[in-house]
Amino acid sequence: MSENQKFILIDGSSMLVTNYYGNLPKALLFEKDPVKKEKLFSQIMHNDAGQYTNAMYGMMRTILKIIKEQKPTHMMFAFDMTRNTFRREKYPDYKGNRGETPEPLKEQFVNMEKLLEDMGFQVMYDMQYEADDIVGSVAARFEKEIPSYIITKDHDYLQLVNDYTRVWLIQTKQETADELLNKYGAEYGFNSKMVSIPDKAFEVTPPLCLSEYGVRPEQIPDLKGIQGDTSDNIPGVKGVSSAAMPLLARYGTMEKIYEAIEACADVKEQKALNSMWKEELGITRSPLKAMIQYKELALLSKDLATIRRDYEFDKSLDDFKIRIDADKAKSEFEKYGFKSLTDKII
Repeated sequence: MSENQKFILIDGSSMLVTNYYGNLPKALLFEKDPVKKEKLFSQIMHNDAGQYTNAMYGMMRTILKIIKEQKPTHMMFAFDMTRNTFRREKYPDYKGNRGETPEPLKEQFVNMEKLLEDMGFQVMYDMQYEADDIVGSVAARFEKEIPSYIITKDHDYLQLVNDYTRVWLIQTKQETADELLNKYGAEYGFNSKMVSIPDKAFEVTPPLCLSEYGVRPEQIPDLKGIQGDTSDNIPGVKGVSSAAMPLLARYGTMEKIYEAIEACADVKEQKALNSMWKEELGITRSPLKAMIQYKELALLSKDLATIRRDYEFDKSLDDFKIRIDADKAKSEFEKYGFKSLTDKII
């Protein structure tokens, strides 16, 4: 593994959405009425041709800053194409709580993907798989050859953290990232001067994942299987979320928890198991009944929360090398009105 190399894998959907809402006019951000909202669309940053550019501009500025400061040798972007992936086939309500993507953002997804491709980046998306499955599959194939760093706001990606891959988890505010760095800096021997990481990011390693989020990276799907995940509408097991971490600390996986439950031959043994959980694990409210009642839902929830690493793609590591077409970038920047970014093209 060459230490001079660095592979940055970017959750493009997460980054574009963050920049869309981060660069919206305040009036639009707080307007609830859909009709009034639409009338305010003209206030969104756009180019001479009337194409919306607020999300694209913010994202491109971020990317160029990351390239300049992190000096990666390889980079890729993954985007979500649709919510109707294989997960919705398994559970029709998956992500069913999310509203429609606003038109000005929808348009920028298409234009941003094309802009990145035109500049020479690898941009990947699929109708069956989500962005995190694509990133998980690419990281899994190459992470032992090259140090890999994933940039996202999405906690699901923490399950990909290991000795070769880190997640640079983007926080809402720089202060939060700084607090986390200060909290763990002394213990793990790093500080912001030593560790160069992107703005608002916090670098998650396997021990940090356990310290901050209460489980090891590989247990993230188990945790979401029990607790659920409201952002993705994953149900989990009702009413037992506080018991999830102590149970996983003891048993390791959800399947092993169920082995312990199913090893009880009768009510008497179930009561003994409950007592042990209370005394040894500090679980005051018994999760046993709910775990039994919602077993199928729990296992389905874990499956929905598990990032796939079997997405098939025919690219070599060399295909992900950064080779920016500067002339193409300049002409595209001119088209979109990104004049202030032209001299930042590397």
